[in-house]
Amino acid sequence: MTSERIALTAARRSAYWQLALTFAVLTAAGCLARRHWPVLENGALRLAVADQGWLLVAATAAAATWACSALAQQGAVLRALPSGRLVAAQFAASAAGQLLPAGLGAGAVNLRFLMRCGMSASRSATALAVKATVGGLVRAALIAVLATTCPGVLGLPRLSVPWLALAGAAGVLAVLLTAARWARCRSALALVLADIRAIHARPHRAVALWGGSLGFAVLHALVLIAVSRAVALPLAPLLVALLYLAASSAAALLPTPGGLGSLDAALTFALTAGGAPGAAAASAVLGYRLLTVWVPLLPGLLVLALLVRRKAL
Repeated sequence: MTSERIALTAARRSAYWQLALTFAVLTAAGCLARRHWPVLENGALRLAVADQGWLLVAATAAAATWACSALAQQGAVLRALPSGRLVAAQFAASAAGQLLPAGLGAGAVNLRFLMRCGMSASRSATALAVKATVGGLVRAALIAVLATTCPGVLGLPRLSVPWLALAGAAGVLAVLLTAARWARCRSALALVLADIRAIHARPHRAVALWGGSLGFAVLHALVLIAVSRAVALPLAPLLVALLYLAASSAAALLPTPGGLGSLDAALTFALTAGGAPGAAAASAVLGYRLLTVWVPLLPGLLVLALLVRRKAL
């Protein structure tokens, strides 16, 4: 009982810290939005008269991301999953991910779905970790390829001494936290590596895992590219894709619900730093977020409720 109380206390503290960080990020984002409200207003007006054909392409790409997510999740497990419910669970998970920070909502939905399919809690959690690991590797590979094919695009800023000191302190803190929990991290990593080896022993599962992860990242980049074409953003498609991958990876470090505030600011900053006007960058980010978050949110929550009612979650 004592260990359960300790675990519950630790979980509550973690939740409080995440909520506090979320509130801080959202407050900062609100201040930035208020300060730059004329730019946001012009961006919304520009989006209202955007090219409808390119917006249709963006909407189609956004809808296909859930199929790719389902394909990657199927590739992360050895047993066959019901395809229809799997896609529906990914759609519901994307909506749940907008409500809780650090992807907790999406993770909880997927975890519950895999357990309903007969997998144990530990194997389900490992499958999610495998999918997340491969997704991160795919993003890193795409950034590396695009950065080499587009030299000079990701110009790293020169950091002053205080910023370098802050980055060094953050690195030391990360190392200390990892060392403090190394035994637990090592056992979890061993399970993930064991599952990755088992999955790659079946080529069709490996193809589904890597192909779905690649398609998911590419299609999200395509959504932003298509929206940027719709609002006549004066940036090359490969540059937009590279800026999206870099900005979304950086925004993932701030655990806000659905990247609210952090992803919007990171994308807008990346596009403007890449040479886009402020109003056009705001239009592209607004269009991307509408198609990937706000428009599917209510249908996704309805699908989530339906899955719960049918005991699929």
